[in-house]
Amino acid sequence: MNRQVELQRTLKLWHIVVIGLGYMAPMAVFDTYGIVSEETGGHVPAAYALTLLAILFTASSYGKMVRVYPTAGSAYAYTRNTIHPYAGFLVGWAALLDYLFLPMINALLTGIYLSAVFPGIPEWIWIVGFVLFITVLNLLKIKITASVNTFLVLFQIVVVLLFAALAIRGLMNGDGAGQVFSAQPFYGPDLSLPALLVGASILCFAFLGFDAVSTLTEETVDPVKNTPRAIILVAMLGGILFMTASYFTQSLFPDTSVFEDPEAASPEIALFIGGKVFQLVFLAAALSSTLASGLVSLTSVTRLLYAMGRDHYLPKKIFGYVHPRNGTPVYNVLIIGCLSLTALKLDLVTATSFINFGALIAFTFVNLTVIIHYVFKKKQRSAMDYVRYLISPLIGAGFVAYIWTHLDSHSMTLGLIWTAVGAAYLIYLITVVKRDVGKMRMDDSEANS
Repeated sequence: MNRQVELQRTLKLWHIVVIGLGYMAPMAVFDTYGIVSEETGGHVPAAYALTLLAILFTASSYGKMVRVYPTAGSAYAYTRNTIHPYAGFLVGWAALLDYLFLPMINALLTGIYLSAVFPGIPEWIWIVGFVLFITVLNLLKIKITASVNTFLVLFQIVVVLLFAALAIRGLMNGDGAGQVFSAQPFYGPDLSLPALLVGASILCFAFLGFDAVSTLTEETVDPVKNTPRAIILVAMLGGILFMTASYFTQSLFPDTSVFEDPEAASPEIALFIGGKVFQLVFLAAALSSTLASGLVSLTSVTRLLYAMGRDHYLPKKIFGYVHPRNGTPVYNVLIIGCLSLTALKLDLVTATSFINFGALIAFTFVNLTVIIHYVFKKKQRSAMDYVRYLISPLIGAGFVAYIWTHLDSHSMTLGLIWTAVGAAYLIYLITVVKRDVGKMRMDDSEANS
């Protein structure tokens, strides 16, 4: 009997950090600037700072659990082994919403961007080309995917730095606020905590990416050490990029009424700050952002499907298969590539609604698993243990609970329907197929947990 091929540990710390940043799509800061500036009364950087502070508590919870279960399953595996296998499946099923629909969203954005530049070419051609690109790259070795993603992310960072340099020049010439250094974007007499929290509820989803790193745990060298570090680094570096870009944008455009469309202000921002040439460079960076995010989000969802297939929730011969030479779950890649083509029939609002519900489910349960595993199961109850394993995840869960209250009804309805389908499928597996999916996979646990 041949031994089953498993994922290969080839990714170093910097690989997974850049993959996480690619998932977060740094250029997205400009797409949400207009609407968040209106909601926060001109304090977008402050909203990012608050969001980063809040999200770090959940990121810390991911880091704690990945040390216990260094597996590709992420929130699915943590819940499965800590609470109950059935709960784990439902969390994984819900999290699939986040991972499944992000490649589609990036395909749609790519089609929108390129159709604006080349109106004579049908949008579906760009969408199909995008899906083929990210699918083919994911069929190759993970390090090839990581290398391409690195190039795309570095280009975005260079453009953000160029934007900052042009912004400084404009501010020194009297544009916008007329000064390079100002506390106004972070603090002012009109600053309102409720308004900042509303802004944070929008910006929370910009930080998706730190959690995606955990799906690559089985392909990371020394994951117990490197994956928790990467999770925090991705959140921190992403937050710094977001705050830097939004600070200079806020300084240049303290009043969003100057935009024709505050919800799609990035082309106007680029044109104002650097003219037509920089606007083209900006568009190229936006495209590299969708390519990088689409590329690594497809990587992440195939690893989650692999974990669920290995545990027999999905047909193992297909979803649990790893190519012996490339070390990638090729069937999963092909399946997700085909599903991503449904972007041809989806609209951006519907696709975005799906990812919000799935992400919040994962965040909620990862915080809960920290408390259950460390405080109740391991009985780690010193004063410092309560801070690390009870108070910290409760703060993370509290912020996520606040985001839940701001989730639009469309997202909630779609998410609940999807979860109901998953529950029906689970009942089918247990009662009709009679598949044994109720055992804990305790072999994933580390001895030093």
